[in-house]
Amino acid sequence: MNALERIFQQHPSPDRFAREYVRHLTGVLASIDPAAIAAFATVLLEARGRGAAVFFIGNGGSAATASHFANDLAIGTCSWEKPFRVTSLTDNVPVLTALANDLGYEEVFVRQLQVMLQPGDVVVAISASGNSPNVLRAIEYAQSREAITVGLTGFDGGRLRQIVKVPVHVPTAKGEYGPVEDAHMVIDHLLGAFLKLACRAEDPGASTEAARR
Repeated sequence: MNALERIFQQHPSPDRFAREYVRHLTGVLASIDPAAIAAFATVLLEARGRGAAVFFIGNGGSAATASHFANDLAIGTCSWEKPFRVTSLTDNVPVLTALANDLGYEEVFVRQLQVMLQPGDVVVAISASGNSPNVLRAIEYAQSREAITVGLTGFDGGRLRQIVKVPVHVPTAKGEYGPVEDAHMVIDHLLGAFLKLACRAEDPGASTEAARR
């Protein structure tokens, strides 16, 4: 029985379940290693510095998180003169369906990387279980191409946590998708806020002028 099942068993009314869910999520967030988030931030800043591309991948709710990350980092940081070159590989439905139909779902990310990935680029994989075959295949390919790999995981982290260069782990019981995906979005917003402010601090005048355009 995971924490959510236990909470519902003990607190079956909506208001009490909501209260205990938030309490549990607070504990989950507190268990994330800040050093791992800092390492992720460093990877992103260094990619920006050398003009490298950053690709996000994920399935289901994690696909939506990949899209949200791409928006918040590429656009939300407002670093127009020296941008974060971020793309979500979950967003092109024709490409995804063509690859899945013709080559199999396990190929939907790795084939896109074969077209776009360059050595020194960054691939960020988001997977609660850490065991999605299409995600793992993409990460293995990225590493063979000398890309930098980051994994956002949950549960026990699965194989993804073991093979990426920078693991950012959200420890939970198996099956707690909601708290894991909640935490991944908090990491997105945390990094978006930090990176925007870090870029602004580099050259406050340039940021102000860019915002006026």
